[in-house]
Amino acid sequence: MPNRFLAKPEKPAKAEKSAKPEKPAAKTGTQPETPTGPSAIVVGGGISGLIAARDLQRAGVRVTVLEASDRFGGCVGRHSVAGIELDSGAESFATRSPAVPELVGELGLADAVTAPNPAGSWLQLAADDLPSGAQRMPASGLLGIPADPRHPDIARALGRAGAARAAMDKVLPVGNLFRRGSMSLGELVRTRMGEAVLRRLVTPVVGGVYSADPDVLDVDSVAPGLRAAVSRHGSLAAAVGAMRAAAPAGSAVAGLEGGMGRLAEALVSDLETAGAGLRTGIRAESLAREAEGWRVRCSNGRELAADAVVVAAEGPAAADLIATALPEVSAYRPQPGPGVALVTLVVDLPELDAMPRGTGVLVAREVEGVDAKAMTHATAKWQWLADSTGPGTHVLRLSYGRALSAEDSAAEPSHVDRADDDLFRQAVADASGLLQVGIRADDVVGWDVVRWVGALPSAAVGHKDRVGAVRAAVAEAPGLEAVGAWLAGTGLAAVTADTRTRMAALSNTLL
Repeated sequence: MPNRFLAKPEKPAKAEKSAKPEKPAAKTGTQPETPTGPSAIVVGGGISGLIAARDLQRAGVRVTVLEASDRFGGCVGRHSVAGIELDSGAESFATRSPAVPELVGELGLADAVTAPNPAGSWLQLAADDLPSGAQRMPASGLLGIPADPRHPDIARALGRAGAARAAMDKVLPVGNLFRRGSMSLGELVRTRMGEAVLRRLVTPVVGGVYSADPDVLDVDSVAPGLRAAVSRHGSLAAAVGAMRAAAPAGSAVAGLEGGMGRLAEALVSDLETAGAGLRTGIRAESLAREAEGWRVRCSNGRELAADAVVVAAEGPAAADLIATALPEVSAYRPQPGPGVALVTLVVDLPELDAMPRGTGVLVAREVEGVDAKAMTHATAKWQWLADSTGPGTHVLRLSYGRALSAEDSAAEPSHVDRADDDLFRQAVADASGLLQVGIRADDVVGWDVVRWVGALPSAAVGHKDRVGAVRAAVAEAPGLEAVGAWLAGTGLAAVTADTRTRMAALSNTLL
């Protein structure tokens, strides 16, 4: 069966080093005239690198993008399964920030923006937590933290004792807990609302979004402003309610008809039209600051010179590269994020037309007999996809690779490293159990495994301070900038907003 392994590419063999630094060459031919102003090299052709390159190019900077793999887009891409073009990574973006909608509009994709099915997802808990093991995911909350612990859906998920403990959040004193330098999301939730909220609501959501344990994650990085809101409103529930009320109305996420991969494709097309240099299969190995700008030594043995460099690689690689010019950054090198394997199944099964588990299922760690941490019923979630497949044909996407506890936060290698055929069999079994509909291997008309290695940055406790230290070091090197999820936070909205803000500032210094 088809398989795509999206990991770090093998390092290309070195060629003989050139005698002098080479200025990046602009594209020629039928392309519009390339800017003649200052030059910049963007290291990394993921979504942050493409956005950075586009904004610089549009500002009048000559841009060359160096991508180590054989494709652009990073975690935003598409693959074909059973003849259907599907997202291979990110499938949606947050709409409570205008960052992505504005970019999408500039790229001419505004008419393609679409909201998911409001039916929402389900929560799969251990059998001793719920009689049925599953219920609809409570809609009112933030990262699984409820705004109203007394809501019937919340109380049902928590049980009588758990709901009573969560309600104590309203009367517990705030104290000095929130003036501490750093705190994990797990500690905040456990202290205010108790273990049941953490285990049954927050952990499944955070596992699905970050592939991480809440006791590992820095609350200020994954939920900016939450601690301050607790101090301001007097309880965690009130803080969550206030933050939700302050957000724009409507669905919290949206996607694109045809898949989010269209965003990366549109960015590449825009850069090509603007005359930017787009090079794949080239890894930047070192940076050097010179009197007239920057020099980048590449894996093909060549050196490129430019007035500015934007490092948009994933966290560990970016820190290693920056440290070749700023050694102090090596002290803040992030740990690699967890590995994730996505198994996509296209099945011919009319029984799924009834959407038995809404748009998908988030799975609690304690659930026995299911290895997946989450499952998306994509044809139930996105109407454009259901229209393209027709009744009876369904797309299911199961996610594997859950981080361990705070004592051992590395990703479980047993899932991501499993053979494709083994993951396929596991996905069929997991989908059957989660959907409560028997699925046989011969019901599957197409499948694919996509692996992302280090795609989700590790925002461990103290992450905010480490990011601040990296930003401060980079700010001392004129013409150098760093962007990406390891600094801005997970999610297209965070990455897009941060990248565009920093490229506007860099453009102003160059032009």
